[in-house]
Amino acid sequence: MGPMPTLECVEPQPAFAPRAIAKSPVVSWFFFFFFVSGLCSVLYELVWLRLSMAQFGVTTAMVSIVLSVFMAGLGLGSWASGKWLRAAAPDVFAVRFPALRLYAVLELLIGISAVVVPHELSWGRRILENLGVSSSWAYYSIAGLWVGLTLIPWCALMGATIPVAMRAIGQTLPREAARSFSYLYMANVMGAVAGTIAPLALIELLGFRGTLSVGTLGNCLIALAALLLSRKAPAAAAVHFNPPLAEPARNEGSRDWLLPILFLTGLTSMGMEVVWVRQFTPYLGTVVYAFASILAVYLTATFVGSRVYRRWSAQVVRHQGQESPALWTLLGLSALFPLVTSSPSIVLSDVLRMVVGIAPFTGLLGFLTPMLVDRRSGGDPTKAGTAYAVNILGCIFGPLLAGFGLLPYLSERWALVVLALPWLVVGLRPLRPGSQATSGAREAAYALLPLAGLLIFVGKGYDEKYPQRQVLRDPTATVIATGSGMERQLLVNGYGMTTLTPMTKMMAHLPMAFLDRPHDALDICFGMGTTFRSLLTWKINTTAVELVPSVPKLFGYFHSNAPEILQSPLAHVVIDDGRRYLERSTQQFDLITIDPPPPLEAAGSSMLYSEEFYTAARKRLRTGGILAQWLPNGDNEDLAAVARSLHHSFPYVRVFRWGNRWGFHFLASEQPLPNLTAEQLERKLPAEAAVDFVEWDLPSKDSKAIVAAFQGLLRSEIPIEVLIGQSPSTPALSDDRPINEYYMLRLWRRGGSMFSQ
Repeated sequence: MGPMPTLECVEPQPAFAPRAIAKSPVVSWFFFFFFVSGLCSVLYELVWLRLSMAQFGVTTAMVSIVLSVFMAGLGLGSWASGKWLRAAAPDVFAVRFPALRLYAVLELLIGISAVVVPHELSWGRRILENLGVSSSWAYYSIAGLWVGLTLIPWCALMGATIPVAMRAIGQTLPREAARSFSYLYMANVMGAVAGTIAPLALIELLGFRGTLSVGTLGNCLIALAALLLSRKAPAAAAVHFNPPLAEPARNEGSRDWLLPILFLTGLTSMGMEVVWVRQFTPYLGTVVYAFASILAVYLTATFVGSRVYRRWSAQVVRHQGQESPALWTLLGLSALFPLVTSSPSIVLSDVLRMVVGIAPFTGLLGFLTPMLVDRRSGGDPTKAGTAYAVNILGCIFGPLLAGFGLLPYLSERWALVVLALPWLVVGLRPLRPGSQATSGAREAAYALLPLAGLLIFVGKGYDEKYPQRQVLRDPTATVIATGSGMERQLLVNGYGMTTLTPMTKMMAHLPMAFLDRPHDALDICFGMGTTFRSLLTWKINTTAVELVPSVPKLFGYFHSNAPEILQSPLAHVVIDDGRRYLERSTQQFDLITIDPPPPLEAAGSSMLYSEEFYTAARKRLRTGGILAQWLPNGDNEDLAAVARSLHHSFPYVRVFRWGNRWGFHFLASEQPLPNLTAEQLERKLPAEAAVDFVEWDLPSKDSKAIVAAFQGLLRSEIPIEVLIGQSPSTPALSDDRPINEYYMLRLWRRGGSMFSQ
C-alpha cells in the first residue's frame, strides 16, 4: 500500500461542522497537495517493486522485502518527524518556523527519489555480481540490506509529510489545526485510490521510467505550489494546546488494550490482502490487475469509512466508548464475507465478488482505526506516534504471516478464518461478565458464532470445483493438478499453465535436432515437466529452473516415470527465478529453452521476453548454441514487441507457427541456423527421443509421423519481420517497457473489458 496517512501529531478533534476545514482556500490547497502526493507515492511503490524484481529476482522473498521496507520507511518517517517537531517547539504545541517551506522541501526530495532509486537499485545488482554470491540466503540478505538502504530514507520522507503539513496548517490557520489530520488523511487516501489505477495506464504508455518522471513532475509541482503558498499564507503563529472536547479515556490502563487492537488492524488487513489476491485472481485476471483492483476497493472503502467517522466524531462530542459494540461483531462477521463471494458455486459477476467480499470489512476498519487512535492519544502526539508505530508493525508482519506462515500450510479458506479469528473474539465482547452492552449488542454477539459458522460452511475454495485434484501450496502460489488421461491440467493460482500436448515436446526436439553433439540444456519454467522429460531422452545434462516450489512436486501426476527420471544423474531441478539463475550461473549451455507461464500477460512474464533477459541468456550459450522461445498467441502489439526484442538481441532468428491459433516457436542464435529438411531433422533424433516424440496425438508411431510433424512446422516458417510489421510502432519489449503485461488502454480502445462478467 502507498503512503497511508500517518498518525503522528494527531490533534484533538472538537465537535464542529465536518466541512468547516474545507472552507479556507489555503487549507484547500493542502487537500490538492495530499491527493497528488498519495497518487505519486503509490505509483512509486508499484514501480520500485517491479524494478527491484528486475534487479534481484521475481520471487516471493523479494516482494516481501520491498513491501516491508516501504511500510517501515513510512512509519519511521512519521514517528521521527513528529518527535523532531515536538523537540523543536518552544512549548508543547508551538513551533516558530515556516513548516510549509519544509513541506515543500520534502516533496521536492521525494520527487528526486524517482530519479535516484532506479540507479541505486542497479548499483546494488552490480555489487552482487562483483561479489559473486552463490548462496540464496546470502544473496537475499545482501539484496534485502541494499533495498532497505535504498528505499527507507526516501520512504521516510513520505512518512514525514503529514506531521509537517499538520504543523504548517497550525502555523498558518491555527483554528483549523485540530481537524487537520482527518482532512489530510482523506485527501491522501483519495490520491492512493487514483494511484492504484493511473500507473497502469502510464506504464503502458510511457514505461516504468517514464511513469516515474510523471511522479517527479507531480511532486515538484506540489513543492513549487507549497513554496509560493508559504509566501502568501498568513504569518506563522504559535499553536497552543486546547484540551479535547471529546472525553478521553479515564486512565492509562483503560487505554492499554487499544495498542493490541491497533496491531491487529494492521496485521489482519494486510495479511488478508495477500489471501484475497489468491482468492480472487482466478476471477479477476492476471495478478497485476487483480492486485490493483483489490487495492482500489480496499482504499476506496477505507476512505468511505474514515469519512463516516469524521462526520460521526464531529457530531458526537463525547464519543469515546459510545460506538455501538455491534460494530465489532459486524467486523468479525464481515471478515468472513470473502469465503462466500470467492466460492465458485456462488453466481456473481467477477468484480462484484471482490467488492462485496472485501469492502464491508475494509470500510469498517476505515471507521474504527482513526477512532482507536483518537481514543489512545487523547490529542497527545507522542501517544499517537506510538499508536501508529504499533499499527505499522502489524502491517509489516501481516503479509509475512499470511505468505509464509499460513498459505503454505492452509487453504485460502482456512487462512482467512485464522486471520478473522481475533475479530470474532472481539465481536463477542458484549457477552463478557460485567459488560454494559445493550440487549441489541448482546443479541448480535449471540448470533455471531452461528452466522460465522454458516459462512465458513457455505464458502468453498476455488480448488473445490475440481472433483479429482491434488493441491499443493507454498509461499509463491497454490498449485492444482487435476483431470485424467490426456485431459490432465496444471493450474497455478487458478490459471491453467499447460496441458499434455506434443507442442511441449517440440520445444525440446526441434532445437536439439538443429544442434551438433549438444551436451547441456537449460529448461526455464518446469510446467508439467514434459519439455524437461523430452530433453533427457537425448542423454544430456539437463537443468530445469522453476519459480514455484510446488510445481515440480507434481511431476509424477502427469508422467508415471517421473521418479525414475529424477533419479538420473543427468537431471537437475532448481527452485529459483529463471532469469536470476541465468545471471548468477557460470555454466554454459548448448540449448536454453523457455516456456513462460500463460497467459502471455502473466505478471512478471515480460522479464522472460525482454532484451535484458536475452542479453543474460546470450552470455550462457556456447558458440553455436540456441535459445528456443515459445510464445503463445497474443495481440499484434505483444507479438511485435517480443519479436523485435529477439531481433535486436540475436543476429539469427527463425520463427515457426504451431497450428493456426496456438503460438510460435522461436529459434535464436549467434550463428546461422542450418536449413535442414524434415528428414534430416528426424535422422538426428536418438532412438529414445524418437519414441518420446510420437508418444501423443500422432496418427502413427513411426519415423514417417516424425517427418510429417517436422514438415508441417518447417512449412509454417515465417520471417520475423512479418510479426514485427503487425505493429511497427511498438517498441521492443524490455524491462522498462513490459508491453505484454500492461494492456488496459489497448483493451479499452477495442471495446473489451478487463474482467469477464
